[in-house]
Amino acid sequence: MNDSEYKALSLKEFTKAAAVYETDQAGVYKMCKKDYPDVLAELEKEPFETLLDCGCGTAPMISLLYEKYPDKHYTGLDLTPKMIEVARAKNIPGAEFVVGDCENLPFEENSFDAVICCESFHHYPNVQDFFNSVKRVLKPGGRLILRDMTMNTKAALWFCNHIEIPLINLAGHGDVRIYGSEDVDELCKNAGLEMELFEKRGFCRLHAVARKPENVKGE
Repeated sequence: MNDSEYKALSLKEFTKAAAVYETDQAGVYKMCKKDYPDVLAELEKEPFETLLDCGCGTAPMISLLYEKYPDKHYTGLDLTPKMIEVARAKNIPGAEFVVGDCENLPFEENSFDAVICCESFHHYPNVQDFFNSVKRVLKPGGRLILRDMTMNTKAALWFCNHIEIPLINLAGHGDVRIYGSEDVDELCKNAGLEMELFEKRGFCRLHAVARKPENVKGE
């Protein structure tokens, strides 16, 4: 499939999912809830004022963050208009929600102290563009906190990417690829981010933290 076909599948999938995304009928999307405590714990390690949630969905993560940190400014970005519609209907103070593509973040340079991305970047056909864009919008010293699926061995990773994901696509899902530690490290290096942490946590989960250097040439 080409880039447009992948994104069209994701739009179709998540337009349908928006109505049930945070309900007991969420199905496979319930697994996303397992990421929230680890992201919250990571954010507690350092102060922040501005945060971008890439692939924010209906804003479950921003809702939790607002409860804990009501004085911060939050921005949610999602490719699916229906997801953003549901997120905006929550009327979260200090939060704005934007329809847009995470491969080309529509924000100014040095805008955010933190960028989070949970169970989203395996949908991006041009994933390096996402990492490059994150580096651009992060403030110097800012962090990317990344959660997504992974596999424990290279053989399992190969099977998932070459056999399982094509079958998932036939079922109407817009998955592109899942990544291992070497992949994420290379993506970060190419973007000019410094990967500080990569761990496999729980069932097939990656938890990664990358930082934009404090002193970036030209900034």
